[in-house]
Amino acid sequence: MHTHKKLFLSLLGSATALLASPSLLAAPVVLELDYEIPVQKNQVAFVPFAGDSVLSPIILNNLSKTELTVTSQNLPQQPRSSSELAGTLPVWQSMGIPYLVVGSTRSNRGKIVTDYEVIDVKSGRVIEGKQSLTADNNKESMRYAGHVISDKVYELITGIPGDFSGRIAYIEETGVGKEKVSRLKVMDADGENAKTITEVAGSIFSPTWSPDGNRIAYSVQRDKSYPVIYVQNVGGGGATSLTPFAGNNLSPSFSPDGSKILFSSSFEGSADIYEMSASGGQPRKITSWPSSEVQPSYAPDGKSFVFVSDRAGFNKPQIYRYEFGSGRTTKVSNSGYATSPQFNSDGSQIAFLSGRSAAIMNSSGAVTANLGNTGIDEAPSFSPNGKRVVYASKQGGKGVLTIKSLNGGESFGKSGQGVIRSPVWSSGSQ
Repeated sequence: MHTHKKLFLSLLGSATALLASPSLLAAPVVLELDYEIPVQKNQVAFVPFAGDSVLSPIILNNLSKTELTVTSQNLPQQPRSSSELAGTLPVWQSMGIPYLVVGSTRSNRGKIVTDYEVIDVKSGRVIEGKQSLTADNNKESMRYAGHVISDKVYELITGIPGDFSGRIAYIEETGVGKEKVSRLKVMDADGENAKTITEVAGSIFSPTWSPDGNRIAYSVQRDKSYPVIYVQNVGGGGATSLTPFAGNNLSPSFSPDGSKILFSSSFEGSADIYEMSASGGQPRKITSWPSSEVQPSYAPDGKSFVFVSDRAGFNKPQIYRYEFGSGRTTKVSNSGYATSPQFNSDGSQIAFLSGRSAAIMNSSGAVTANLGNTGIDEAPSFSPNGKRVVYASKQGGKGVLTIKSLNGGESFGKSGQGVIRSPVWSSGSQ
């Protein structure tokens, strides 16, 4: 797209071209030129990395899902590094695209090394210098490397860490009643590479990630038994039972340092919130109202947690905050029916369920976004940088995971077998 602009150049008397004619020095000469400035929708030019066929499509796909607009088409050349731009920088500058991403891959002792640079086209400066990443030469490791590079490119351009290397855990249910089978699955943040972590005859509820992204806690309810909370290493191995208590043990939440777990249980009567070591042991009761208290979720600073209580009346659940230091409890939500609270990474926003609609409120309870009716009574989960959410819904009888941008990026969905529930996003630090 081109916009015509009138450019007025004021050539002052000191200009060399005018020195030859003293009579012209009496007044500045104004030239009116009509020319075209390219106005670009694209903010990032991405040159597929030299020697690579695996990483580049992943990075291009990831960045295209954000608010950044990215192109790899109709580029004037295919440089592999900033040093190859020396003579052609003006050509790139004339395109009007502010950022350029270039790179290459090489083999070193059986591993794949990727060198890449993000260039500020206007100045020709390489932002934070050359970046390098070493990955094992296998599909899994290379795919993860593509997400890590996407995170870094996004951060170098926006100043905000990317959210591509985190993973999404979710539950997939097939069959009903005694025939129900539930699978806890984990996929990459681009919807690919789904793997089953565990499979049970019965129901799995409310998975949650440990802060380091290595463990998942979740509840399992088998036929004619109470729900029990388990912790499992995502890399493999058996699950460890945490709550062998005769009650409904649900909604685990890891503390920010990963050492403790909050959960709700009815083993002493009505449902209350308990805290225990993430490796098991004796739980400590935190709430003891006569009403039901469920769905606890730690704040990112670990000093408080939010939870849901029906103390205001039957079928009028509200979200409350409990402060560990003072023991004080305050009501947070202002809507008529509020459940399933989950913080974003800095504690400034809470995703929750408002009636049957997925919504987001700020920490003082004001609703800032309404994501609409999902058809499943579950709240969205924030991505690590808080710029996107993932939630489950039903579309045409099929379970669908939707990843939605909150700041103008592209939203996309992934359908599965049967019903999909409780997606939750890990940080990318694993």
